[in-house]
Amino acid sequence: MKIYTKTGDKGQTSLFGGERVPKNSQRLKAYGTIDELNSFIGFAITEVNSEEVKSVLKDLQPKLFVIGSDLATPQTEKNKKLKITRTPDDFVSEVEKLIDKFESQLEVLKKFILPGGSKGAALLHICRTIARRAEREIVALKNTDEIGDNIIIFMNRLSDLFFVLSRFENKYSNIPDTKWIP
Repeated sequence: MKIYTKTGDKGQTSLFGGERVPKNSQRLKAYGTIDELNSFIGFAITEVNSEEVKSVLKDLQPKLFVIGSDLATPQTEKNKKLKITRTPDDFVSEVEKLIDKFESQLEVLKKFILPGGSKGAALLHICRTIARRAEREIVALKNTDEIGDNIIIFMNRLSDLFFVLSRFENKYSNIPDTKWIP
């Protein structure tokens, strides 16, 4: 099987369910940013020092595939027949538990911190900002199309998780966070 199909050569692609849309549609921007985030998570996995953080990141990757397929499948009557896993409530509760777990091991922040520190922490900050962008793209999509509420809630929590994981990774690597001093 060839990887190229030539079906997108004129700037259109197919959503799950068969609908053809322009490659610059808001729906593609949303799930394309999820794909970008997933790729950066893969990069972060190669660079973080904490096995505990690596495990969390590896667990997030398939969840982002669920979100991507959810976003790639419009909620239409025709598509209800498709066996698509929509973003479940437990995605949100699992991330909240992780935030609480890792944050409880960190000193309370009294100042803003600058992204950076260890290479792994810096990559986690990049993941945080991509997650925020994905959230903005998904909110823009929700303004015109029906999508599940759990997607936006999950993405909002996910960026918080990346922030906490970046701080934890710096602590684990014995590299202090850089406090912003205006």
